[in-house]
Amino acid sequence: MAEKKDTKLDIRQIYIKDLSFESPQAPRMITNPEHNPGIDIKMGINFERLDENGHYEVVLDITVIAKTGDNNTLFLTEVQQAGLFQLQGFSEREMGLVLHVACPTILLPFARTAITDIVSKGGFPQLLISPVNFEALYARKLQREKAKSEDGDDASATNGDPAGSVTIN
Repeated sequence: MAEKKDTKLDIRQIYIKDLSFESPQAPRMITNPEHNPGIDIKMGINFERLDENGHYEVVLDITVIAKTGDNNTLFLTEVQQAGLFQLQGFSEREMGLVLHVACPTILLPFARTAITDIVSKGGFPQLLISPVNFEALYARKLQREKAKSEDGDDASATNGDPAGSVTIN
């Protein structure tokens, strides 16, 4: 029987790497508020191995744009919620799951809080980001990469972005 190796996923630090908020319609939006803006949310995952001790920086990048019915931007906010993780003992397949599923799942509640706070401080109603099934998104990413490789496309399915980008509406 094969011996099971020890795996380790340690959270070393959770931090905001970048945060921005723009409200080009202020203060007009306060005197004439739009109650049902269209909300577009884009999400991406990036990661980088930092050293030989298994330290990885994982960044969950979320952009939210709220537009009026006549396509004027009410607000735009971006957050790069990052974490420093120490990962050891994972197989290549397991490492993909940890970096694309486990780590972003840990980061999402922090990103959601940052977005809710900044949007509220910008004078808008609370914006709550729904939970995300990162496992399903990762499975779709793998399927796209497999289909591209079967089609003979030598280009990377992610064009340099290790996780690709997903859009949630």
